Amino acid sequence: MEIERWERSEEISDAEKKVIQETWSRVYANCEDVGVSILIRFFVNFPSAKQYFSQFKHMEDPLEMERSLQLRKHARRVMGAINTVVENLNDSEKVSSVLALVGKAHALKHKVEPIYFKKLTGVMLEVISEEYANDFTPEAHGAWTKMRTLIYTHVTAAYKEVGWAQ
Repeated sequence: MEIERWERSEEISDAEKKVIQETWSRVYANCEDVGVSILIRFFVNFPSAKQYFSQFKHMEDPLEMERSLQLRKHARRVMGAINTVVENLNDSEKVSSVLALVGKAHALKHKVEPIYFKKLTGVMLEVISEEYANDFTPEAHGAWTKMRTLIYTHVTAAYKEVGWAQ
């Protein structure tokens, strides 16, 4: 699949960065459970994404997925990468660097189609907004929508950089 349209991320204001960081601090306090919830919903909604995970690609039952040590380990890695981005929102070079590493690894080593990052970040937004509904004001939703685009934009830029063509 070729990436047809490269998206540009909107600038995240200082106030939005603060909202993202405040919301994230509550989410990250339960990072493994939230990460597992995100991945399970992602795999239930987009079962084709499981093809990239030999350890749990044949699991259909969400309870079985929840108990998978490999899925939990991957959830911690995903949440850790997002945490690094959130912690460094004021350092655009660090954000670019972290997300470029994620993008290149998924393009070159894992051969994951980039559209899955858009799907995953959408599921992430859904789960966080549901599980932290009191914190997810319209302002927070707007800030996190920009954050989602920032993640997807930087990751897919790395795909473009390595000449992705699947």
